Amino acid sequence: MAKKNSIEETPQNGAIEDASSKIEVIKNLIFGENIQEYNSEFDKVKEDILSKKKQLEDLIDEVRSELMQSIDSLSTDINIRITELENSLEEKTDDLNAKKVDKKLLGKLLVDLGEKISEK
Repeated sequence: MAKKNSIEETPQNGAIEDASSKIEVIKNLIFGENIQEYNSEFDKVKEDILSKKKQLEDLIDEVRSELMQSIDSLSTDINIRITELENSLEEKTDDLNAKKVDKKLLGKLLVDLGEKISEK
């Protein structure tokens, strides 16, 4: 009779369990007592990576907040400058309108003046 322990002759779940137990045995033979040290070192590295990740996320949040404040400040400053420019332009336009001579009005005034002079 053939052995029932071979992977081909055992049910699917049994084959997986048998293979994983064999892997565990081989791993223990190769690494032995050092496996706990390796696991400890991996845990320390993992904790360090998670700590660094948290620091980077905090730094990103801080920079994002500062950037948003700078953008808001710049936006406010630009809006103030635009308003000042609009006001200045409006004042200059009003000054030009006040200084400008309306040709039609001037012509009418000169005709009226000529008529008044000729009447006298």
